[in-house]
Amino acid sequence: MSSADTRRNVGARFRNGGGTVKGFVQRVHSPHPSPNDSLEGEIQAFLTDEDQLHTYDDLTKVNPVTPTTVLKCLQARYSVKVFYTHAGCTLVALNPFQPIPHLYSLDVMKEYHCAPQPQEFKPHIFIVAEEAYRNVRGQLEPVNQSLVVSGESGAGKTWTSRCLMKYYATVAASSSVVKSQNTVERIERRVLDSNPIMEAFGNACTLRNNNSSRFGKYIQLQLDRCQLLVGASVQTYLLEKTRVACLPDNERNFHIFYQMMKGATDEQRKEWKMPRGQPFTWLPKSEKTLEEDCFHETVEAMGNLGINAERQRQIFRILAGILQLGNVNFSSSADESQLCNLDEQSKDFSQRAAELLCVPAEELQTCLRVRTLKAGKQSVLKPCPQAECSMRRDCLAKVIYAQLFEWLVTFINNSICADESMWCNFIGVLDVYGFECFHINNLEQLCINYANEKLQQHFVAHYLRAQQEEYVSEGLQWSFVKYQDNQSCLDLIEGSPVSVFSLLNEESRLNRVSDTKTFRTRLEKELCGNANISWDKFSKEPHFTVAHYAGKVNYQIQGMVEKNKDPVPPELISLLQKSDNPLLHQIFTDKETENPTNKGLNKVTVVSKFKNSLESLMKILHTTTPHYTRCIKPNPDCKPLTFQKEEVIMQLEACGIVETIHISAAGFPIRIPFKDFMQRYGLIEKYSNSMSGSCCVDVEADSERILRPEVEKLLSVVLHKAFDLDSDKHNSWVHCGRTKVFLTQSMLDFLEDQRKKILSRCAFSIQCCWLRYQQRRRHARQQAATLIQAAVRSWLVRRKVQRWNRAAAVIQSTWRNRRALLKSLAEAELDDAKDLVEEDVSALNPVIRERGSVQLANIQEPVTVRGWPMGLALASAPSITMSLTATGFQKMMSVMASLNLPSRRAEYKVETNQYTKGLASIRAQPKGSVKLHYQRSPLLYADRQPDMKTDVTGFNEILLEKTL
Repeated sequence: MSSADTRRNVGARFRNGGGTVKGFVQRVHSPHPSPNDSLEGEIQAFLTDEDQLHTYDDLTKVNPVTPTTVLKCLQARYSVKVFYTHAGCTLVALNPFQPIPHLYSLDVMKEYHCAPQPQEFKPHIFIVAEEAYRNVRGQLEPVNQSLVVSGESGAGKTWTSRCLMKYYATVAASSSVVKSQNTVERIERRVLDSNPIMEAFGNACTLRNNNSSRFGKYIQLQLDRCQLLVGASVQTYLLEKTRVACLPDNERNFHIFYQMMKGATDEQRKEWKMPRGQPFTWLPKSEKTLEEDCFHETVEAMGNLGINAERQRQIFRILAGILQLGNVNFSSSADESQLCNLDEQSKDFSQRAAELLCVPAEELQTCLRVRTLKAGKQSVLKPCPQAECSMRRDCLAKVIYAQLFEWLVTFINNSICADESMWCNFIGVLDVYGFECFHINNLEQLCINYANEKLQQHFVAHYLRAQQEEYVSEGLQWSFVKYQDNQSCLDLIEGSPVSVFSLLNEESRLNRVSDTKTFRTRLEKELCGNANISWDKFSKEPHFTVAHYAGKVNYQIQGMVEKNKDPVPPELISLLQKSDNPLLHQIFTDKETENPTNKGLNKVTVVSKFKNSLESLMKILHTTTPHYTRCIKPNPDCKPLTFQKEEVIMQLEACGIVETIHISAAGFPIRIPFKDFMQRYGLIEKYSNSMSGSCCVDVEADSERILRPEVEKLLSVVLHKAFDLDSDKHNSWVHCGRTKVFLTQSMLDFLEDQRKKILSRCAFSIQCCWLRYQQRRRHARQQAATLIQAAVRSWLVRRKVQRWNRAAAVIQSTWRNRRALLKSLAEAELDDAKDLVEEDVSALNPVIRERGSVQLANIQEPVTVRGWPMGLALASAPSITMSLTATGFQKMMSVMASLNLPSRRAEYKVETNQYTKGLASIRAQPKGSVKLHYQRSPLLYADRQPDMKTDVTGFNEILLEKTL
């Protein structure tokens, strides 16, 4: 058993020191008070200080523990608006019957979720939720958790379950990672949206509760390995479908019908054929307005769960058709061989119902008034009497509503349930109908109270009986605390071979009309030996009385067998299968395929089906760690902040709160086998300074004889170190049994704290080694990276330098070649006198020599004039004298065109400075402006005024201008 079995502030006793321990030891070893002690005196002494009664947040601190002292503490806390109180392993919740929004805000949720020790906070339903959540996170066996919310009708179970679901949805979503945040929000939104839908279709206003659950549900919140909410599933039990057509006096139908009446638009009313002011037989007290009559919230939740507008339209048309059926009344015919009569108004309502259900109107009327009998292979039609016609009408409405509710639950599960591979643990929230006792009780109340008996028996078996028996078997000094065991009541209802259920099923499977008196006689004969059943022989109505744990209830036998049979005429099923409403057609087609009609002894009755589903639920509860919340109804009239002692004390005694407090105060709620104890806490001994030299223990050994000495050694060292207690006082905190270690919550917290510290030290050592290894590895990698980077950089630099060298060599070579080319071109254009002198002129033809030569002043011999493309010009000043000796017209024109000189009677003297002053050999256009070509000219050097400088050795510039 894990730490989830306790929710008490025993830490207060832990902190109070030796005095509290001593008193605690005395209570364990001496459970019976001394004869000289007066219990009444202790009670009066305890109740003297009334101003301090509201401070007892855990009823195990009350001394003495009696119904009177417990009641006074609860009343004092209720008067100061404190509604939650710990009672040992359970939480007592008093219904305030008014909204307390600040008590369930998001900040309060975060406060309890983030607290290191939520048990140190004020009692709250969130403590129960957080403890279950931490058990899943801590993987304490059994890992799966169940929150059992019990109490009578109107005690606040539905609200408590709603708070639990909201808490888990918030906690799971808040701890999600960014990448899954949208998914978690979507899932938790859908899980929460399933509540208003199921409450609208499954809850109703009763005499004891405005929002009474008329069905049971067990919701599994599915968590993945990171404890994130990934899905949920809903299991329902025994919907009270008879409420659709057969309502108890002064009670209302299911909420959804009133939501439609009050929240529908004019267009929807027209479609549903529900005009304003139209009365419906099956909607009593429609003038009463409740908080639950919120049609918009239900429609919004349906949309969030994926029910589209068209499917919603089909659902509401079906519900409107059911209401129209309720206004169809039958009257007996004068001739029994004729069909029952329908007045005009009933025909109109049946026509509306047929249109809304999308079935033929005539066929609907026929199915309601005619029964088909099979005789061999032939079918015989027989008119039904008035009572049977009404029964068939009610049966049609009930089967439609029940199947629609089942379809909704299936759709919700398909919408919110996660794949099995996605979740590994779950937290279950059980919300079932509370114990009921009305003026007239029938099969529904018998099944509801049977379910509450099973839950009470689970609590008794799990905590009150099992724990005390285990204390004795393990050798603890223990005096049994008396408690109310309801096993005999369960044997009466479900026992074998004879019980109320077995006799009821026997009667239901017989192919004959049941007789109430005969059935009562058989019950009396077969079950007279059970003290929990009795009969009132003077009562006019046959009934039997069962003494439940919460009180006696009278059950009416009339109609019980027929309700157990739950017959559905096959004509009605065939009619609904022909419906043009896609949803209605789908529901009843699937129903016929999955559940073929059972006949005779194989027919499944209501109680057998309910019993099987409840047994499967109990199996789930037995494999989980339960957390109990007892909801208490302070007054029967649901008045805010009104506390009636008689009402509360009856509920406290019925659910065994006082006995629970006794056992919790004196017992050890945590029990761990030796093997598991050493596996979990053996490291405390291993890493203890005082035990550092001890040898290792084989924790896998199955022998308790081997493990017990080591367990005792570990416990003695821990206790002596922690509390400085003697060995004879150890039993106050821990007891070493024959096969298990029994611990208080305080001792478990201390062991967990020591284990956590040791694991923290080990984790710190591992982190240091890992960080040292990482640092060394990082340093080595940095050095290696530095060497690699240096080698790469040097290689890149060498490659770049080599490329630069190759490029420079190419550039230099190209430049040298170009310079040589330009130099050669320049030299080719220069007309140096030296070249003219040294030029080896070949012998010319006399004619050419005569016609193509000029006489220069400095040269005796005539110089041959060649027609250069750009011509020649002298770069001297404006006054130039040139003597030209030329013969022939062609020679004259060539010279004139080249030099662009005006004619002066042929008196020109051409004097060159090539020989003496240097030559200015230029390019010039024959006509037009003179252009400067010096940027890339082959003549790199030229003299601007060669005639003024006789010592110029090079050409520095080109100056072109017209002469003369």
